[in-house]
Amino acid sequence: MNVVILQPSYIPWRGYFDQVRRADLFIFYDDIQYDKHGWRNRNQIKTHQGKQWLTIPVNSKGVTSGIPIKDVRIDWSKPWAKSHLKSLTIAYSKSPYFKSYLPLLESMFERKDETLADFTIETSILLARELGFTSTRFMRSSELSNVDGQKTDRVINVLKQVGATHYLCGPSASSYMEPEKFADAGISFEYMQYNYPEYPQLHLPYDQFVSILDLLFMTGKDAIKYF
Repeated sequence: MNVVILQPSYIPWRGYFDQVRRADLFIFYDDIQYDKHGWRNRNQIKTHQGKQWLTIPVNSKGVTSGIPIKDVRIDWSKPWAKSHLKSLTIAYSKSPYFKSYLPLLESMFERKDETLADFTIETSILLARELGFTSTRFMRSSELSNVDGQKTDRVINVLKQVGATHYLCGPSASSYMEPEKFADAGISFEYMQYNYPEYPQLHLPYDQFVSILDLLFMTGKDAIKYF
């Protein structure tokens, strides 16, 4: 069984969803420490002025004290959802398939989840299904019990609990991952390779490292051809 373990992120890029596509079981790693300046609550879109950050505000109290991702709460005192929808509309209203996905966008931004993880996990699953990845199962690492250890050891403990036989890992983890330990655990190991074809974009230069929404708005149901 192919398993991927990744932290939940906000409207992630194509590579994130490629890992969803390749996984039999995709585990949202939601019980590890929140990284304040990572991709958990923000991502980028293309605009005529260059890339723009869309950031979900979170309640800052306790965020710097090592709380797990699953406990980070969205700051709903700010009208960020309305702002993000407006920014996406301004940036992509002239894209070929924006109107087709507008109802999906509106349903996403009508959500009122209390925690960041609830919002990002549920919207990521929604987008994965929209891309046609219907066979992948999803779960959260916080659903498992007695998962201990650090870094590689903890990942292996998670994989053992779910019965994984193969682990697909993002290349950014190479700085701390210990592949030799997977062989000892009887689990094969593979780093992802992000070699994707270019697709039309509204604003040059081409940049693949933006939210998956860019690909959907530009290619519609043909998005899968660009994985």
